[in-house]
Amino acid sequence: MIRLTQLSLPLDHPESALRQAILERLSLKSEELLDFTVFKRSYDARKKNTEITFVYIIHLHTQDDEAVLTRFKDDSQVMPAPDTRYHPVATAPEGLQERPIVIGFGPCGLFAAMILAQMGFRPIVLERGRNVRQRTQDTWALWRQHVLSPESNVQFGEGGAGLFSDGKLYSQVKDPKFYGRKVMQEFVKAGAPDNILYVSKPHIGTFRLTSVVAKMRAEIIELGGEIRFESKVSDLLIDQDQIQGVVLEDGTQLLSRHVVLALGHSARDTFRMLHRNGVFIEPKPFAIGFRIEHPQTMINQARLGKYAGHDALGAADYKLVYHASNGRAVYSFCMCPGGQVVAATSEEGRVVTNGMSQYSRKERNANAGIVVGIHPEQDFPGGPLAGVELQEKLESLAYQLGGCNYNAPAQLVGDFIKNQPSTALGEVQPSYQPGIQLCNLAEALPDYVIEAIREALPAFGKQIRGFDREDALLTGIESRTSSPVRITRHAETLQSLNIRGLYPAGEGAGYAGGILSAGIDGIKVAEAVALDMLDQQD
Repeated sequence: MIRLTQLSLPLDHPESALRQAILERLSLKSEELLDFTVFKRSYDARKKNTEITFVYIIHLHTQDDEAVLTRFKDDSQVMPAPDTRYHPVATAPEGLQERPIVIGFGPCGLFAAMILAQMGFRPIVLERGRNVRQRTQDTWALWRQHVLSPESNVQFGEGGAGLFSDGKLYSQVKDPKFYGRKVMQEFVKAGAPDNILYVSKPHIGTFRLTSVVAKMRAEIIELGGEIRFESKVSDLLIDQDQIQGVVLEDGTQLLSRHVVLALGHSARDTFRMLHRNGVFIEPKPFAIGFRIEHPQTMINQARLGKYAGHDALGAADYKLVYHASNGRAVYSFCMCPGGQVVAATSEEGRVVTNGMSQYSRKERNANAGIVVGIHPEQDFPGGPLAGVELQEKLESLAYQLGGCNYNAPAQLVGDFIKNQPSTALGEVQPSYQPGIQLCNLAEALPDYVIEAIREALPAFGKQIRGFDREDALLTGIESRTSSPVRITRHAETLQSLNIRGLYPAGEGAGYAGGILSAGIDGIKVAEAVALDMLDQQD
């Protein structure tokens, strides 16, 4: 197979033009090109007033691949295609009695369980929340009725925190074994749109993702796995620094010498339980800030110019970074085109925001986190759970500023920059449910965060016209950008530094940031578990 890169075509090209472009680029006759697939399609909209084109990476077969590769041996855009297929590392032996346990059924736990099941290891998944159908009902109860279910919400339940987001499936993690491709293929097999295999910034959308996750759960069960919902792990069984199993909240004990910790970044009570059991945990940097909303049409115009609204491009996104004079990095986070700001708390008496989009991305507002990086030594010195305690303090304050009913505190950008309370909305209408309370957000976060964001917004306005418009809306707070802890593991075995058989994984353990990277980490950990189980059988 051959890989052809940097093949450019106009946005509105007919489907047949792609095959013709390949033939012309490689000087092939029609019958010599046996088949081809689009591996990746991207576009570059960074340069203003230039034509936007699609740029393709193509994998193809010809009648004589070797001859074509020899003919183009000095062409950097023509090369052998890498093997992107997934190759299982193990097969469970017949009669294997031990079953690995996976704690958490977000993206990381989902793929850890899927890979273990596909290799025949019959995992047991323990998820503290409810299944996706029930979880959706519980989440809507908060958004529409101000009623929070602490164990079934945006953070907890089947699909994890990534379920109620944009379903974004891109990541900057290094992936030399193409595990990300495996993640995408499993999603497509379960009903996700097949274009996620090749578009440059793939996404599924929140409510499409719910049905995809449910189908993947069914496959795990069909392969011998077991999913237990509303099964919160309250303790670990450890003997001589070796995991022996777990204890559920109802007192049930499950024995296994291989336990995957696929926690989300909001499992604070579980972090405390791990710390109490002596599992090595350390604080890690994360970021805090607000959600910002603009009309999506404004973002489209600023980013795409004359191509704004083009069906082939869809709703435009952005990525912004600014280094403030106080030394803080301010950046956009989890940008959701054509989406909404959502209530994302998992704890009573606290307010947290996040963003999500449907697959169509056709809601009126664009939203993103505007956040400031913070660091343990500088901003929350103390024990390994100091970052957790900071999050809790700020989220409780946001609850009070919002009116103590899960409404979120909010402020117009113009008023925020002037440091004066907002009293009325402008053109930009809030999408946050259950509602907002206008106030002065300067009270919501530490001064160094407020100062950095206040300085960054006009600078962002120079990059995206209108970004700092007076009536753009800030909603607080964005506090769960990533885990505030790292449950540190050995680089080779992927086991806890001090508890054998315990495998910290995914976003909650500090080893992923988003659906795709969490899924990739789940695959890596599943492979490590399988190989260790085989070693112990020998």
